[in-house]
Amino acid sequence: MCLAVPGKVLAIEDRDGTRMATVDFGGVVKEVCLEYLPDLQVGEYAIVHVGFALQRLDEESARQTLELFESLGMLQEEFGDPWEPVAEADGPQPPAAGSVTGEAGR
Repeated sequence: MCLAVPGKVLAIEDRDGTRMATVDFGGVVKEVCLEYLPDLQVGEYAIVHVGFALQRLDEESARQTLELFESLGMLQEEFGDPWEPVAEADGPQPPAAGSVTGEAGR
């Protein structure tokens, strides 16, 4: 599922003529395009979807939304390691051929 997630702008820079921001989504930091919100400033919050800041948001609304997403596990779903569920489903893996097991004589 793709969410529109609120984030706080930490830094802004111009990259080859495109305004980009470093945005904090409750501890996960990503790069975001600011072309739809050209006047957004460092310290402000925005709703971000698929890497684009779409709408300015007040701090309290952003905090409440991030807390709700976190409690529902949606931040992990959106920003977590996509291979983690596969690894968990497969269970512990045997050592690869030729790897050191730590036991003498093996």
